[in-house]
Amino acid sequence: MPNLQETLDLSSYVALGDSFTEGLNDPGLDGAFFGWADRLAGMLAQGRPRGEFRYANLAVRGRLLDQIAAEQVPQVQRLQPDLVTLCAGGNDILRPGSDPDEVAERFESAVARLADSAGTVLICTGFDTKDVPLLKHLRGKIATYNGHMRAVADRNGCKVADLWSLRSVQDRRAWSEDRLHLSPEGHQRVALLAARSLGLRTEEDPEAPWPAARVLSAADQRRENIQWAREYLLPWVGRRLRGESSGDHVEPKRPELMPL
Repeated sequence: MPNLQETLDLSSYVALGDSFTEGLNDPGLDGAFFGWADRLAGMLAQGRPRGEFRYANLAVRGRLLDQIAAEQVPQVQRLQPDLVTLCAGGNDILRPGSDPDEVAERFESAVARLADSAGTVLICTGFDTKDVPLLKHLRGKIATYNGHMRAVADRNGCKVADLWSLRSVQDRRAWSEDRLHLSPEGHQRVALLAARSLGLRTEEDPEAPWPAARVLSAADQRRENIQWAREYLLPWVGRRLRGESSGDHVEPKRPELMPL
């Protein structure tokens, strides 16, 4: 089956973003998080001589769009990669009173800066949150933001990984226990979608059916929701109220283009 190098000459890749791209809740062998971007880099490196493909991941959990634009985008201008992925703005959209139109304008400004420094730019839409507690109330804002993302891609010649239409991640098993970050299998599904968005024909299908799962009773679902709120939701809300971020004092896990 043909690989990506037959259609695009990519030998370097830089990933930008927040916890989604850092790879939270997809533990690697070295104790660091792995994630969809690392998985995508591995797919892109296949078929190349060992060490020829270089990869950097500058994403840091909790980062807002303006922080990504200030801290990470200038590094792309220095590194000049063949490919850059930018998935950002989700943390901004989650904030009360945020305006998806205004966030999208700032996102496009970042994309315009990247277009001069990278051969190919891939961006991501947001996930469909219709079945996610609390976040389902933000579904309209996310849909509006997604419409802007597609327009930004059209105007700037970007590739798009459409996470909203990825039906396989509607399964609970695509998400970790905190319901905010993907599980390892969820990260793999997104990596496959990103690869296909770039033109790679993967043997695995990002929409492959999940195995049959046990159906929870209403009582079990309530117990799970209460436990989730206690362990994950309340601490998350508390950090927001205190103005804290999970990314405080966290550095990028792979700040330079290094061979895989």
